[in-house]
Amino acid sequence: MSIFTIFEKFIPPPEYLLMPSLGVDISDTSLKYIEFGSSTKTGIQEKLISWGEIVIPAGVLERGLVLDSKKLVEILRSLKQKTNAQYIRVSLPEERAYLFETEIKRSTPEKEIRGILEFRLEENVPLSARDAFFDYDILADEDTSNPRQVVVVAYARETILNYYNACVEAELTPVSFEVEAQAMARAVLPINSKGSHFLVDFGKTRTGVGIVHNGVLMYTSTIDFGGDELSTVMRKVLGNLSEAELTKIKNTSGLIRGASDTQSYETLISTVSVIKDELSNRIQYWHSNAHKQPDRRIQSIILCGGSINLNGLPEYLTESLLINTKRADVWQNAFSIENFIPPIDLRHSYGYATAIGLGLKRTL
Repeated sequence: MSIFTIFEKFIPPPEYLLMPSLGVDISDTSLKYIEFGSSTKTGIQEKLISWGEIVIPAGVLERGLVLDSKKLVEILRSLKQKTNAQYIRVSLPEERAYLFETEIKRSTPEKEIRGILEFRLEENVPLSARDAFFDYDILADEDTSNPRQVVVVAYARETILNYYNACVEAELTPVSFEVEAQAMARAVLPINSKGSHFLVDFGKTRTGVGIVHNGVLMYTSTIDFGGDELSTVMRKVLGNLSEAELTKIKNTSGLIRGASDTQSYETLISTVSVIKDELSNRIQYWHSNAHKQPDRRIQSIILCGGSINLNGLPEYLTESLLINTKRADVWQNAFSIENFIPPIDLRHSYGYATAIGLGLKRTL
C-alpha cells in the first residue's frame, strides 16, 4: 500500500517507476538498504546489487518524527555516495499511520472512489483531507452481491513531506512511500498469500505489529518494547556485561531452560512475557472484530527484526498464543537459496525484511 499512488490514477507511470530501485528502510536508529538486479523470466531476482546499514544517531528521529532534518539529509547523502542510487522506495513509520476499513457500493465508478474516501477520512482519523496523504486497497471478493471492502491508510502531509524533502535535498528521487508492514509482507509472505497473518517486527527499541489479510495490510500497531529492554533487564540481574556477551546469552541459552543458567532464563522469560501479553491483546482485538468472518482468523505469526534471534522465541510464542509462530524467510520472493547464497548472514537478514520488500516492488 504505497502513498502518492494518486498520480498513477491519472497519468501512466513513467518508465523509471518500473525500473529497479533502492529499498530504504528508515527507523529511529538505523537506515537499511537493499537493491536487486533485474528480474528473470520466472520473476526470481538474479542478484543482490547493494545492501548495507547506516547508523542513525539519537535525536534525528523519534517514533518516526523527523527532529533533525539537516542530519537526516546528511545520512541520505551518505547513502547516495555508498550506492550511487537515484531512485529509492522509502518506508514510512507505522507509529504515524492511520488505517481504517470502510465499504463502498459495488456500482461506484473507479474515478469516484477517492472522492468518497476523502469525505470519510475525517470520520475515521484525526486528520482532514487537506492535511493528509492517503491511499487505499480494495479487497477481492467473488460475491458480487456484497459492497466492496476498502482499506485506507493515511499519513499527515507534514510527516511525509519531511521525508520527501530530505530525500530531494540529498538528490535522491523517492518514487514511492510505503507503510513498513506492507513492504515487509511483500518479502516474508508467499506471493498471492491468502488468509490472515500476524507480522511481528521485533526491533532494537520497539516492536512493530501488522496484520495482513489476503496480501493487504489491515492493521498496524507499535509496542514500546524492543531488544534494548531485554539487555537492560539482563544487566540488572547478571551485571554490567557487554552487548556482545548479552547477545550470546540471548542467542544460545535464550528461552531454553538449562540446569546451569536458570538466572538468565528466568530473567528473559519474565521479560519476554510482557511482549507476549501485548501481542495477545492485539490478536484478541482482531479476532473480536472478525468473529463473523472465519477466514480472517490469524493463521500464523511471522517474526522479523534484528532481535528475533532469541533462542526459543518462536516455540515460546507458539505455545503461549496457540498460533504457529516462525522466523521469516526474508529471501523467499527474491531468489532461491539453492542458486544464490546472500552475503547477509541469516541472523542479520531478519532486520532487512522491510528493505527487501521495498526493493522487490516494481510498480507504484
